[in-house]
Amino acid sequence: MRLKKQYLTLMPALVMVGCTSQQAMQSKPVRQGGVEITQTQTVQVKPTPAPVVKPQPAPKPSYSSFSDWKSDFSMRAISSGYDAQVIGRLLDSAYLNQQVISLDSGQPEFSKMPWEYVDSAVSSGRVSVGKRKFAEQRAYLSQLESQYGVNAEIIAAIWGMESSYGAVTGNSDLPSSLASLAYDGRRQEFAETQLLSLATLLQRGDVSWSQLDGSWAGGMGQTQFIPETWLKQGVDGDGNGHRNPWATGDALASTANYLSNSGWVRGLAPFYEATVPASFDYSVVGSKQPAARWAAMGVDTIADVYLDANTQMELWLPAGKDGPVLLLSPNFDVIKVYNNSSSYALGVSLLGKTINGQSGLQKSWPRYERPLSTTQVTNLQRRLTSMGYDTKGADGIVGTNTRMAFQRWQADNGQTPDGFITQNSASSLAGW
Repeated sequence: MRLKKQYLTLMPALVMVGCTSQQAMQSKPVRQGGVEITQTQTVQVKPTPAPVVKPQPAPKPSYSSFSDWKSDFSMRAISSGYDAQVIGRLLDSAYLNQQVISLDSGQPEFSKMPWEYVDSAVSSGRVSVGKRKFAEQRAYLSQLESQYGVNAEIIAAIWGMESSYGAVTGNSDLPSSLASLAYDGRRQEFAETQLLSLATLLQRGDVSWSQLDGSWAGGMGQTQFIPETWLKQGVDGDGNGHRNPWATGDALASTANYLSNSGWVRGLAPFYEATVPASFDYSVVGSKQPAARWAAMGVDTIADVYLDANTQMELWLPAGKDGPVLLLSPNFDVIKVYNNSSSYALGVSLLGKTINGQSGLQKSWPRYERPLSTTQVTNLQRRLTSMGYDTKGADGIVGTNTRMAFQRWQADNGQTPDGFITQNSASSLAGW
């Protein structure tokens, strides 16, 4: 069902049920008078109890050598109650990996356009393998969907995005990668926490000493959990008494558990493609409004869908006024617990639709648009801030604050305020 105006007349009769990480909402159509509307029910979802995590030793600011960091970290970990033998064995083979430090501090020369992420996410190879893997695991994924409320195709899509369905789980030595990040100091507390969590996983037998390869940033297994998150969210999906991130059953169940505990709303897609009227006020793009409010403004879903009138939805134009119009549900934000990127969440969502036999986006991308370089973005941020449109910093990355500041500038300078920063839309702001 599309968002329609007769739906709004019954809005006062609908009661919003708060959704927390321990609740999910189910919607079912009912009739009141001659109009079909949606009622909301609350379903309790009990998260898996998190294991007790030992206190973390306070990090030291800097070290004169990698060996000094090793010695100090080992002393602090053991004094905090971690097994001396496990810590020693974990650090003995760890070496300083300068490539990891470079990757962590590196920045791309140009920002990517959203369709570049999408093209990669739904590449022919990823889709063809995904359809086969989805069919093979369909019964298990359906079981997980029933248990956790998370859409089966989304679990499978994350599996595909994170490790190509278990085929590519990383070839970096995890202890060395994490130790290098800790020694470098930029993310010392994060990296040391991951090392301690990895020590706990090794000690309890969930991870074996022969299974210590992962991503350079600490991701491990088929759905690339970092050790701390796996320690808290890992599930024994295959029932063998261990929670192993390299085991397919455990990885898929843990992904469902993690998304459920992060606030997944049962029965909602991550996004719904929509249309806006010719007279639409683009200044509201990026805001979150109840579904009924978007309908009142003329926003209409392309496909017939059931949406509770009070469900908070965000209107997103990933490629500005000339690209697709998307209504994002709360589940879109939940996907971002894996990777805090809207393009990533869109890629996962579209991969899920495709491997489940559904069509992708109806509106074409404006592929003629070109991104700004990192230097140009930094200049843009500084110029906007100096003009009173605060971007909250000049880091060369187009984030929410920068888009919002640019959107306000657009509204004040005769542009459609869609927040889409390109060589064309930003060319008059500064001389590149």
